[in-house]
Amino acid sequence: MQPVFRLAVAQAPADLNSPTDRLDWLRSILPDIANSGADLLLLPELFACGYNIGDAIRTRAEVADGPTFAAIADMAHEAGVAIHYGFAERSEDALYNAALCVSADRTVLCHQRKLVLPPGFEKAYFTPGRGCHLFEYHKLKIATLICYDAEFPETVRHVAQLGADLVLVPTALGSDWSWVAHTMIPTRAYENGVYLAYANSGGVENGSEFLGASVIAAPDGIEVARAGASATIIYGDIDKSRVAAAQKRLPYLKDGLTIDLS
Repeated sequence: MQPVFRLAVAQAPADLNSPTDRLDWLRSILPDIANSGADLLLLPELFACGYNIGDAIRTRAEVADGPTFAAIADMAHEAGVAIHYGFAERSEDALYNAALCVSADRTVLCHQRKLVLPPGFEKAYFTPGRGCHLFEYHKLKIATLICYDAEFPETVRHVAQLGADLVLVPTALGSDWSWVAHTMIPTRAYENGVYLAYANSGGVENGSEFLGASVIAAPDGIEVARAGASATIIYGDIDKSRVAAAQKRLPYLKDGLTIDLS
C-alpha cells in the first residue's frame, strides 16, 4: 500500500517586517507542524524577503546557498520536515523570483525560478527563469510553479505530462484576484488529475492586501483544505492512488495529445 504523504501549507502573515522576523516566525510554527506528522511544508512566494518591499528586494536578494538557505536547512533538519520556500535570488548580475525546497537531511530537492513575470514590479526587478524540473520525495513526483506560472494551462499540463503527482505553487495573490484562487487553481488540479497546493500570504504588507485563500486541491478538483484570509496552517494528505484514479477516469493528458488542430 502506498504510504500517505502529509503536506502542510503555511499562509504566512504578510506584515512580517524583516527577513529575521520571517525566519523567527517560521521557527515558531515548525514544532506544531512536525508534531502533525507533516513530510513537507510549503511557504508563500518570496517568503524569505517579503513581496511588496520595493527596491529593498535588491538588498534582500541572496545567492541560492546563502545565509537564508543555511538557516532554513537547519530548521528543516531539526524539525524533520522538508521546507519549500520562496526567495529573491541573486545570480551574477541578475535577480530571480525563485523557490527552493530543502529536505530534513539538508539536501536541495528543488531550485525553481519563476517562468513568467506578471505586469507590475516583478518585471522591473526580475529576470524570467527557464524550464521546469520534477523532484521525487517519499515516492511522490513533485513540481514547482511560482504564482502566475500556474495560471497558464500549458505549464501545469507540461509538468503533469512529465509525471507530477503534486504541483507546489507559492504565490503572492492580491485580494482582488479571488477567482484565481477559488476557481482557476482547483480547475488546474482537475484538468490534469494532479494534486495542487497553493500557498499565499494573509493580511497587508506595506499597503498591499493579500487574498489568503491558500488551498490544497485534489486530482478530482475537490478541496482537501482551504484557508480563510488570516495567517494559518492547513494540512492535506496526498494519496498517489487518487492521481492514478483521476487520470484513468478522465484521460485528458493522454487524449489531449491525439487532438489534430491542423
